[in-house]
Amino acid sequence: MSRLLAATLTVVLAALLAVGTALGVVALLEATPDQPNIPLITYEQAGQGS
Repeated sequence: MSRLLAATLTVVLAALLAVGTALGVVALLEATPDQPNIPLITYEQAGQGS
């Protein structure tokens, strides 16, 4: 009986740890500021001829 209880507690603890880690990662990703959308290369408009 004690082995079953220990196994159950281990599974519950592992599940809580996984959920906590996932929520922490999501919180960190949402806390990161958005990067500006500035192109690295820009091309000047050529004249209308040709």
